[in-house]
Amino acid sequence: MAGSRRVGYAVVGLGHFGEHVVLPGFRDSRKAKLVAVVSGDESKARRLARKFGATAAYHYRDLQACLSHPEVEAVYIATNNGTHAEYTVQAASAGKHVLCEKPMARDVAECRQMIDACRAHRVRLMIAYRKFFEPAARDLRRFVASGKLGPLRVIQSAFSIYLRPGPRVARWHFDKQLAGGGGLPDVGVYCINTALWLTGKEPLEAEAFRWTAAPEVFREVDEHIAFRLNFPDGLVMQAVSSWGAAPMSFLRVVGEKGYAALEPAFEYDEERCLYGRIGNTWFEKKYKVINELALELDALADCIRRNREPEPNGEVGLRDVAVMQAIYQAAEAGRAVPCGPV
Repeated sequence: MAGSRRVGYAVVGLGHFGEHVVLPGFRDSRKAKLVAVVSGDESKARRLARKFGATAAYHYRDLQACLSHPEVEAVYIATNNGTHAEYTVQAASAGKHVLCEKPMARDVAECRQMIDACRAHRVRLMIAYRKFFEPAARDLRRFVASGKLGPLRVIQSAFSIYLRPGPRVARWHFDKQLAGGGGLPDVGVYCINTALWLTGKEPLEAEAFRWTAAPEVFREVDEHIAFRLNFPDGLVMQAVSSWGAAPMSFLRVVGEKGYAALEPAFEYDEERCLYGRIGNTWFEKKYKVINELALELDALADCIRRNREPEPNGEVGLRDVAVMQAIYQAAEAGRAVPCGPV
């Protein structure tokens, strides 16, 4: 049956994340298969195609040939942030579905361009937020939705990594034109997206403070940002994103009756712990490492076969980019900035 066939993917972008995280995801996928890879390094593309079982390898200049491959039904875009919109529009125009890495794009205008192109060509657009599929985060979401915490009052979150230019870190990360920003769109977006997904709430305004301990490196993009999002009904989120601290992540949701926390919250290769307290009752559950990329690949493949809108879709990605833009504006202005509808 056609509906049971694996969906053929092309992976565009074979940087560290593409090579070491995205491509291995196909090994554990049940509904997707790797057909083609695309890179700016032809020999690397051929090598990784052989290693991961793709039948075709292309250079970026031959992207249209890749998009014409009859077995390629979907494209995973893992390039620098500045090319997400360009490659999404090309893929959509060729009738290919798109799974795009976060952040969706550099700004709201590019996000809207991507959404419009996919809608015009009747293809699916999904943004690669792993937390929507990861078991610990899904359990936390169900717990929040149960109401056991009572009315929500505080969310606390942070995600930090130590990132500096080097052999394993592409220079585009530190170029505002190519990246759109630094630590905030790279790791801080997880704090934003997960909090909004867990609560189902939209922030009203943002406040932020930006700083760096290495101005010679972070001339164009942010190293550290501390931000506050004010929600309706008295809920406040306080969070920090950083490219200048030891790897660490957590997310804590506090209500009037108790709290629940996930730690580590956002890395893809660490055992997680979901814990908290309601009244005098403590709870704790641990989760082993799984291949979260395989879950993403399968989720879009399932939507393609069942002709369903994916979650998270382009509108979710656009909303998060709009919130990040408000955070940057607040840090620049030194005052609260509305997050308003887009």
